Amino acid sequence: METLFIETVGWVGALLILASYILLSTGKLHGRSPAYQWMNVVGAAGFIINSGWNGAIPSAALNIVWMAIGLYTLWRLRTAR
Repeated sequence: METLFIETVGWVGALLILASYILLSTGKLHGRSPAYQWMNVVGAAGFIINSGWNGAIPSAALNIVWMAIGLYTLWRLRTAR
C-alpha cells in the first residue's frame, strides 16, 4: 500500500508539471502566474518524494532546486504587491 501511495504521488507530480507546461505553451498561463508556480512546486514535491523513495538522488536534487525556484518566485510575487 505504501509503494502504491509513493507511485501515485510521483505520477500526480508528473501530471502537474506536464499540465503546467502545456498551459504555459498554449498561452493559458504565464510563467509568473501563481497557478503556474504552484503547479510546479506541488509537482516537484511529488517527484522529490517519489525519487527519494526510489533512491534516484539526482532526480530528487533537481526537483528540490525546481521547487525552490517556484517558491522563490511565489515569494517575489507576493512581496511585489
